[in-house]
Amino acid sequence: MAGTTSTGHRGPAPTPPALVVSHTDDPEVALKAASEDYSNHVVPLTWRSGRFSLTMAWWAMASAMFWLVAAATVAVAVGTRAALAGMVLAVITHSAITSVLSTYAARTGLTVALLSRRLFGLHGAIIAPVVFGATAVYYSVFEGSVIAIALHRHFGGLDIKIYYLIVVLYSVPMVFGGVRTWLDRFNGFLLPFYLAGLSAAIVWATVEHDAPAGWLSAAGAVDLPVPGWMFAYATYLGMWIMMMYTFDFARFGRPQDVKFHRTVTFGPVFYTFIFLISGLIGIFLTKTVPTEGPVSEVSVVYALVDLMGITGVILIWVSQTRINTANFYLASTNLGMIMTQVLRVRLPRTVWSVVTGVLVYLLMLTDVLSYLLTALAWQSVVIVAWVGIAVVHIITMGDDGHGLPEFRPGRVRRVTPGLAVWLLAATVGILLVETGGAAGTSWAPIVTLAISVMGYLAVQRLPAQMPLDRPHDPRAEVEDVWDARVRCGNCGHSYIAVEIDRDPSAGHAAICAPCAGSTPAFHAAARAEARSAPIRTPE
Repeated sequence: MAGTTSTGHRGPAPTPPALVVSHTDDPEVALKAASEDYSNHVVPLTWRSGRFSLTMAWWAMASAMFWLVAAATVAVAVGTRAALAGMVLAVITHSAITSVLSTYAARTGLTVALLSRRLFGLHGAIIAPVVFGATAVYYSVFEGSVIAIALHRHFGGLDIKIYYLIVVLYSVPMVFGGVRTWLDRFNGFLLPFYLAGLSAAIVWATVEHDAPAGWLSAAGAVDLPVPGWMFAYATYLGMWIMMMYTFDFARFGRPQDVKFHRTVTFGPVFYTFIFLISGLIGIFLTKTVPTEGPVSEVSVVYALVDLMGITGVILIWVSQTRINTANFYLASTNLGMIMTQVLRVRLPRTVWSVVTGVLVYLLMLTDVLSYLLTALAWQSVVIVAWVGIAVVHIITMGDDGHGLPEFRPGRVRRVTPGLAVWLLAATVGILLVETGGAAGTSWAPIVTLAISVMGYLAVQRLPAQMPLDRPHDPRAEVEDVWDARVRCGNCGHSYIAVEIDRDPSAGHAAICAPCAGSTPAFHAAARAEARSAPIRTPE
């Protein structure tokens, strides 16, 4: 593999059986992909989305009320000008990092969970989908609650728990379809309604209430131990879950479309809209329309519903339903990945969508806001550390062969030094959040990022960080790893050679990545085979 050399000797290896190769998609796999979206697999080039399709699916993230409220909350604390300065820096930072991540995801077709195997090892990588999935569930709770609150505010009558149930019951079926078979069309259809509703809210607020003079230069109301722009910037750094979201959506992009996607779909056009444009709208609305109590998603929902009536309810429904398709979708895919690897339970993604709905509803019934913000603060620094490590690896390490990182369960280590770096950086960040007050909270993501970057630079070329060296790599046995489909000897389905390995416990028959990840006998045999191989060292 590129970037490594081998030392020592290996005895003669048995001749493996011939691969069963085809050059078209397995019909049964393609049929399942309409809902499964290759959740546990590499996305083949034949399942990539067109520019408009992927943009419409991803821009579901653009319509959250959260973007309006976050900007308004920051502006109240530090003043409008400082908030805008922080937003501009956030646009630049997010755009630069997602350019790297989205390009890499499109080139490799990997998920966050699969890439994490190279970074942290097979067992260490399971933390990534746990954190990712939990965050997606929490955001599903948060954004779904907003819809229920709007319905309850306008229609009343029923207990709020019934409205929670209504939201969950219609949200779950909406994510049964995949990114390119449903989510792109549904969210593309709703986008004009969201833009029209948001424009109507601005006009309505201006007509009903006089826009206050000087709202763009309003001073902050909170005395902070750090500069206002830094507080604002750090607040947006805490939203780096968007990087993981980006990665799992960008893997559906076609390689020839990466320039468009890193500029428009996932890049500066997208972040200018959600941070700057939506942020300014949020600041304007909260400065213009009276709210009940401090600025929050609940108070803003009340204000919009009271101002616009049923039109406001429709705006909120469109806004939150669009973003919750992404939240529910990613929660279900990561839950499925966790169950496949940890419990070796392989069920359709539709089942995990239902399980996600149950979890979301149960969390809605608790006093979720009492712990949700704390949980998200902790998870944000964990995710910042993941992003730092992932970006360093992508930029500095290159590939492990065939233009790809190694992620196959039998060719990565159980745990790597990278896991220690991740846990150390995240622990320091959490301690700063919990004990450092406002200054600690502002510095937490920055310090976490610095530790993760420097730490991974220190360990990335250690032998213990490198993939395992084993013979009989199917990637070397086919002419084109993206074109050749190889039949798995375990499940009987054919997948692209990119993810296929040889199973030493079954006569070196071909085995796909999910089967390899959930077969203990394969793990033991693969590691025994690797122990007889030379040690990998960086060149």
